[in-house]
Parts: sequence; C-alpha cells; structure tokens
Amino acid sequence: MLKQQHLSALDAVSVAITGASGAQYAIRLIQCLLSKGIEVHLMMSDAAKVVIATEVDPAPPSKPADFASWLMQQAQQMPASQAKPELLQLYGKQQWTSRVASGSNAPRAMVVCPCSTGSLSAFATGASNNLIERAADVMLKERKQLIIVPREAPFSEIHLENMLKLTRMGAVIIPAAPGFYHQPKTIDDLIDFVVARILDHLQVPHQLTERWGK
Repeated sequence: MLKQQHLSALDAVSVAITGASGAQYAIRLIQCLLSKGIEVHLMMSDAAKVVIATEVDPAPPSKPADFASWLMQQAQQMPASQAKPELLQLYGKQQWTSRVASGSNAPRAMVVCPCSTGSLSAFATGASNNLIERAADVMLKERKQLIIVPREAPFSEIHLENMLKLTRMGAVIIPAAPGFYHQPKTIDDLIDFVVARILDHLQVPHQLTERWGK
C-alpha cells in the first residue's frame, strides 16, 4: 500500500552529517528539531562517525541504536521539549527503501550539516552513490529545500564553483562561519549562531540567539 504524502508545513526534516569538521552543529540542530516535535530522518557518512568521535567530548556511543538514544536524551533535556523516540529515524548509507530516497514521500527540507567538499561535489554532479547523495538529489529534482553547511578553509575554485552551481539549482549555502556581533561567551554560543540561521531558513521558531536591531 502506498503511504500518504506528508503535507504539513514542516513535519519532518532530513539531516545528513558528512565528514567535515563541525559535528557539534549537527548535534545541536538535531536536538532543536526533535525538541520542537519535528521528525528527523538522520543519515551519517562513515567519515562523519570518525569526526564525531574526534570532536565530541565525551564521545557519544558508536553503535547506531545507542547513538540515536543518546541524541534523544539530549533533546529531551531541552526546555519544553516535545522529543519522543519515534521522531528520530537513523538510516544506513545504502538503505534505498527509506523515505528520503524517493520524491514521492521525502520530507520538505534537508540539511547537510556539516557538508564536506566531497559531498558538495557529489550533490553538484548528481552522483547519488549513497543515501545521502540520493536524498540531496531528491531535494533538487523535486524543488524542495536543501540547506548545505560547508566547513572548509580556504575554498578552492572547485568548491566555489560547486556552491554556485548548487545555489543556482535552488540550494541554500550557509557556511559554518559564526558571527561575533552578539558577543559570544562560549563555544556553545558560536554553535548556536550557525544553528539559529539554519532554523530560520527552516522557519522553525527558536530563542538560540538575539535578533539584530531593536
């Protein structure tokens, strides 16, 4: 039986974590989405798992089911959290039967955070060699929202050309480059700055940072 198409404004978001530095951005984003009662369809590359183990202290569980439980516990600790275990789906890199692999039932939005330059290239060329690449390809072909958060320095001409190509296709590029006008006091403040911009583009209400102006 065919599943009914999800039609609400934002009931679900695909989140992909790839092998660039900045795993903390993804973890915080997932916490915020789950705490708002939004389904998260999570994909992780093999390189992302290495980065998470390197950057997050203490390191979260390595087994997928345990990692999902850890994410859920983090989300449930947020104020007024609506996070429930059934809201988080974690997929393998070749899980072609998952919702995110088809334009007939894909979430309205996808965030690749952080996005490696290798993934950036795959998206720009339509490689679709794994579930993350296929899910991004679905967003582009269906004219849905694709937010890409690259983390690299400096950018080469290849990187810049790929970002320009994806922008012309309709993707939004939000570099992992926090501002300082809000006078951050902690690393968490810097993480929240970037995550806040992502949530703004997803039209998810938040109070992570103060707005500019009065």
